[in-house]
Amino acid sequence: MNTSQINFSELLKRPACFLGLGFGSGLAPKAPGTFGTLAALPIYWLMQDLPLITYISLVVLAFLAGIWICQKSAEWLRSDDPSAVVWDEIVGYLITMIAAPSGWQWMVLGFVLFRFFDILKPWPINLADKAIHGGLGIMVDDVIAGIFSLAVIQWLYHVAPTITW
Repeated sequence: MNTSQINFSELLKRPACFLGLGFGSGLAPKAPGTFGTLAALPIYWLMQDLPLITYISLVVLAFLAGIWICQKSAEWLRSDDPSAVVWDEIVGYLITMIAAPSGWQWMVLGFVLFRFFDILKPWPINLADKAIHGGLGIMVDDVIAGIFSLAVIQWLYHVAPTITW
């Protein structure tokens, strides 16, 4: 199915696909992954003050549900890894922001880092992207990109300030 044929009311009839397509953000004609990551910003903003264990638990739950959500959305769109499916970007960004410092600057940095790793797909992200299929395959490369981004944010916050440049 071509995403240009999908309207918002059609999407609302399929709750899994509504989530899979990032509440409609995946229908953006250009850069749906970027728009999907933008959809993650208000979700993170609502979650950022949760206790760390609660935050991580919700992210794990979003990942596990995401395997099914992405699979159902891909089946509906009749494609293995359609660009309109952006639940993986939402979860990847939420992983990026685990234990992130407070402030909009960190939210923006997390956004930029996550998009960088998700688009560039360095090893092992590119390997996972090619080797794993289905709902898990859709999710796993963004999970790894989120972990890379998380590592950079934590390094910048905890290690970089102590280095005498």
